[in-house]
Amino acid sequence: MAELTVVLADDAILIREALADVLRRAQFRICAQAGDAEGLCDAVETHRPDVVVADIRMPPTHQLEGLVAAIDIRRRHPGIGVLVLSQHLETQFLPTLLDGNPRGVGYLLKERVTGIGTFVDAVRQVATGGCVIDPQVVAQLMRVRRRADPLARLSDREREILALMAQGRSNQAICDQLVLTKKTVETHIRNIMLRLDLQPEPDDHRRVLAVLTYLRPWSEDTYRATLPPH
Repeated sequence: MAELTVVLADDAILIREALADVLRRAQFRICAQAGDAEGLCDAVETHRPDVVVADIRMPPTHQLEGLVAAIDIRRRHPGIGVLVLSQHLETQFLPTLLDGNPRGVGYLLKERVTGIGTFVDAVRQVATGGCVIDPQVVAQLMRVRRRADPLARLSDREREILALMAQGRSNQAICDQLVLTKKTVETHIRNIMLRLDLQPEPDDHRRVLAVLTYLRPWSEDTYRATLPPH
């Protein structure tokens, strides 16, 4: 098997060196190490490794520099695996990191890595096009999605009525199909507008905006909202 190449990025030099030693013993070749996101991106451009292992919080602000760099690397070099290894569970840009393509990507929480073998296997899987996501990260993503999805605020009946609105049905047609009174349907529609935060505006048609919310996938909006600036 060909030797797999790695670029490591972590601002804590002791952790970085420890990871490098573990990977060398497992027959990986460490191309470069970096202590910040800029150095990580430069090393990737220079060495084009098989896989990058990066922390999330790195200088200068110790916020999300590592994760944003990982996203940029995925965009520029889709053939390079990216494994995020962090003690922090951050989901702000994680859907963008996955970007609908789970090949060659991973996210592990440091304290949940059960052993050296687990870590080495994860790096190898990501380097060869696999996907390794900590179950706790997946669970958090699902919680965030449920909270953020505006349609999750609607009752089953309200969703049913909104679906008929999306089909172009009038209030009377909805009454006839669902065997409801006109007043009941109007009440449900008012509730839909309130739950979707569609307040009366002179230049907006709230019925159209509600239908657009129904037709537009939540994930697409969220991915765009979480995109870091270019």
